[in-house]
Amino acid sequence: MDKVLGQKRTSAHLYPPIEPFDQRMLDVGDGHVVYMEQCGRPDGIPVVVLHGGPGGGCSPAMRRYFDPKIYRIILFDQRGCGRSTPHASVDANTTWHLVADIELIRDALGINRWIVFGGSWGATLSLIYAQAHPDRAAALVLRGVFLMTQPELDWFYGGGAGKFWPDLWEKFAGLVPADEQGDFIAAYHKRLFSGDHQQEVKYARAWAKWENALASIDSDGIVGEGPAEYSRAFARLENHYFQQAGFLSPDQQILENMHKIADIPGVIVQGRFDMICPPESAYKLASQWPASELCLIAKAGHALSETPISAQLISAMDIIGARAAALSL
Repeated sequence: MDKVLGQKRTSAHLYPPIEPFDQRMLDVGDGHVVYMEQCGRPDGIPVVVLHGGPGGGCSPAMRRYFDPKIYRIILFDQRGCGRSTPHASVDANTTWHLVADIELIRDALGINRWIVFGGSWGATLSLIYAQAHPDRAAALVLRGVFLMTQPELDWFYGGGAGKFWPDLWEKFAGLVPADEQGDFIAAYHKRLFSGDHQQEVKYARAWAKWENALASIDSDGIVGEGPAEYSRAFARLENHYFQQAGFLSPDQQILENMHKIADIPGVIVQGRFDMICPPESAYKLASQWPASELCLIAKAGHALSETPISAQLISAMDIIGARAAALSL
């Protein structure tokens, strides 16, 4: 793949809105049914989009990062969130269930190899999937890298980010009794899974609001409260995964397995002022990935919707689309 770093973007705005040509619910087993859609060109270059969270769900805006005349765009809601059912369920919901679901979708659609596109937790899942199935990932395009390590969790849920946003951190931390503040993930876990729906929604909204407030460099921490059931699914799933360290054993850590995808082309788009997933992780990843290009965006944070982040991702996908023959797609 040609180098992306430093190239002028080819699209200043998202592609126009499009509607799916295929929508379906897929039974993936274990009582879970996931929503999946396809849009763009039915015989185009396949790209699967992995949303963030865990628990965020996909959105129509995610379709618009790809030229619909070139790409066959596959989006799905991961177990327990979005339109997938059962909603907010953490039963049989682990990283490895999701990796299996991605493979089930690929097989169901008759796709041999595809491009994997993901941000934040979607970047985590993209890397883990590619390491598990390197023969299926033709290229990776990642945004806001999160490696599911304890230092990253400590940064965001242990007070690190709170040193930059003390007013917002006080609201998040203040809902937890002083004797439980040594482990905010555990303290919120107890309340997000209390069985008291009203309490679960209260703490879910606080959990989601803390993250959303820090997502964009432009928001200055000002965000509204999300819908109750969306927040509940998002917070429960995210907390469930973080409580279990992403279900990764020591020998499954992402950086320890980069040799498995060393030759797979990759583009990493990272905001320098990302308060949720600091750039250190993206830098470490790129240093161990010879086929990758790291693009640090000077005035951007974490959010997919930030203009310079969006522009660089669109540019990367346009360049890959123009060089698709080299990927044997």
